[in-house]
Order: sequence, then structure tokens, then C-alpha cells
Amino acid sequence: MVTSSPVVVVTGANGLVGTAVCRALVERSAQVRAVVRRAGSAPVLDGVTEHVGEFADEGFAREVTRGADAVVTTVHPMGSPRDVQHRVGAEQTPALARAARDAGVARLVHVSTAGVYDRSAGVGDVAEDGALLPEGSGDYPDTKNATDVALAQVGGLTTVLVRPPAIIGAGDTSVWNTLRPRAVRDGERTANPAQTWAWVHVDDLAALIADVASGAVASADDPERGPVAGSTTPVLVAGEPATWRDYLGTVTDALGVAPEWTDEPVWTGQLRADRARRWGWTPRVSLAQAMDELRRGLTSRP
Repeated sequence: MVTSSPVVVVTGANGLVGTAVCRALVERSAQVRAVVRRAGSAPVLDGVTEHVGEFADEGFAREVTRGADAVVTTVHPMGSPRDVQHRVGAEQTPALARAARDAGVARLVHVSTAGVYDRSAGVGDVAEDGALLPEGSGDYPDTKNATDVALAQVGGLTTVLVRPPAIIGAGDTSVWNTLRPRAVRDGERTANPAQTWAWVHVDDLAALIADVASGAVASADDPERGPVAGSTTPVLVAGEPATWRDYLGTVTDALGVAPEWTDEPVWTGQLRADRARRWGWTPRVSLAQAMDELRRGLTSRP
């Protein structure tokens, strides 16, 4: 466990998750090296220093990770062409991991996704050992799965694959608070209301990531007690149970449009965040609070 003020590198520090992680790390007295591609875009916080560059550039990666205790990787170009997602995820992110290992970094925390798991109708609850989606399931799950596999092959690090579902939280680039509601407004409002809508608030996600990266969650020889030292440990993180009626119903109500409910077979299980809870994580944002934040954001926009 890191006992002095830890030094943590955060890639994608200007994104929704990256910004929240920087904030959570500063709250834990960490010194943060915020990696961004555009000068002046890193969070302006005491304890955060901006580092402008391409994280996959060998020289830059070596320099920014030198003397660091941990690296947090948040970058994945979701929605980009498959070859771009694969290059950034499965090739460039492991390259950064190797540079971090060679620089003596002890721990890597990678923001993966619960979207790598099979959550088809009838599957039931899903934990870390759940069945992964097979190749060919889509550009995003395919490339995220490939990234996780590639990171697991980088030896000499304690690697944690944090796997969130839908990440809720206010922000211009927020998929679920901004981009998906925009699509709903434009007509994409069909769902089975009973289908599970697994979610986590970005602040709660960032809290777990910051605890792991700062060393507040100690390594262990059992993944149920902490990240396995020198190995790769996945951990699911999710808020309280919710359905598409909760999410889409809130969005359509705020936008003044009607949802289009269907009745096809859907997944109605839950993501089991028991491992994260055993590591000491407890979500603070309730479903009601998250939906209220979502509603207020939508009704305040022109």
C-alpha cells in the first residue's frame, strides 16, 4: 500500500471519467499527472499538473510515467471506426502499460466496461467470472475485450480492469446524460421497460478507481480481498438495480416525448458488484439522485 502522497498518471484527464478521477485523486492527497492532447484542457485543481502529448508515444509515455506509483487509463474512442478503436485500445494502451512497467510503476487501473459480458435474455446475474461476449459481437465489445486480453499479457504490473456499465453524470460529452438523450429527442426511444439498465454514477466510479490507484485498496492474494499482486484482476462496479423504465422514462418525460415500449425477451439480471464492496467501495449516489440530476440537466437546456 502506498503510504506517502502517491503520484498517479491519468490519461484522458479532460474526459467525463478522467476529470472525475483527477478530482477524486486530489481529494485523496495524490499528485496527479493529467495527460491530455490539447493544452489548457486538464482539470484546474491543486495537485494536478497538465502533460500534453500522445500517451502512446514511446518517449512521452516513458517520461510521464517515470517516478509514478500508478497509471489510470480512461481512453477508448467509442463510436470510432473499428480499426481506430482497436489501435487505441488493444495496441496503444498496452504500449503505455509496458512503458509504465519499465518505469517502475506498480499498479495500472484500466477503465474497461461491463459491456464485455454476455447479458442476453435469460442469463441471470453477472459477476466477474461471467461469460464474455464472443468475437463478432460488435466493434466496441470486441475491441474492449481485446484490450483487456492485451493488458493481461503485460507482465510485471498489478493490473485492475474496472468494468462499469452505463456511466451516468452531467457533462457535454456524457453518453447517458447528453448524447443518448439527444438521440431520444431525435426519435430513438424504443425499449422493453423491464430490461435491466445497469448503471453507475461517474463520481462513484471515480471513487473506486482513485482508491485502487492511490493504494487505499491493498493488494491481496485473493481477488475478493483486493487486486492480486502481479496479476490482472477484473472488478465490476454498479449502482442500485434499475430498468429502462427508470432511465428512458425519465428522459422522455423531461423531453416531453413518449417512449415506445416493447415486450421482447430481455436481460433482467443484475451486475454483481460484491467484489468492489468487499474492497471497501460503497456507492453514494442513489438512483433517485442520478435521475434527478439527469432530469434537471435536460429541462435546463434550450
